[in-house]
Amino acid sequence: MTDNEYKELIKSKLTEKRYLHSLAVADEAKLLAKKYGCDSKKAYTAGLLHDIMKDSSREEMLQIFSEFGIILNNVEKKAFKLWHAMAGSAYIRNVLKVDDEDIINSVRYHTTARAGMSTLEKVIYLADFTSADRDYDGVEEMRAAVLCDLPQAMMIALKFSISDLMNGDKAIHPDTMFAYNELVL
Repeated sequence: MTDNEYKELIKSKLTEKRYLHSLAVADEAKLLAKKYGCDSKKAYTAGLLHDIMKDSSREEMLQIFSEFGIILNNVEKKAFKLWHAMAGSAYIRNVLKVDDEDIINSVRYHTTARAGMSTLEKVIYLADFTSADRDYDGVEEMRAAVLCDLPQAMMIALKFSISDLMNGDKAIHPDTMFAYNELVL
């Protein structure tokens, strides 16, 4: 499929707000990809697709998990906010027939991060934090960081995520901890 076809598809699957967010993430990802030397076309596509399942029902996501053999760990079972990334990666691989592992992994890990992320995965993770539609305390610091240094931006984003989860008395996904530990060790 082309990016224009992906746009039509996500427009049909997402709310207007989420659709506009996906366009903003795609634009940010394209800019960051150019800055950090990865494929800007792939980054734009991954940005478009990163939230493809975000507005899907629990039932639809559970069906995808069942159909494609995804088994949730204990953290994932209780963290519905993470489901769309796992379901989205399975959907784009198996339904849309995307065969680029870097794009698939970028969708899969855009919520948790992980150790061993590719540059594209990091770009999508950070573009989701810093897209033009984002408005949260600290977003300007994140935007400045992503324009200066990729590892430092990842550290700031991971610290933000971990702190936010801890302040909400929520479990931290092991992948997030592995990503953080990789940066500090």
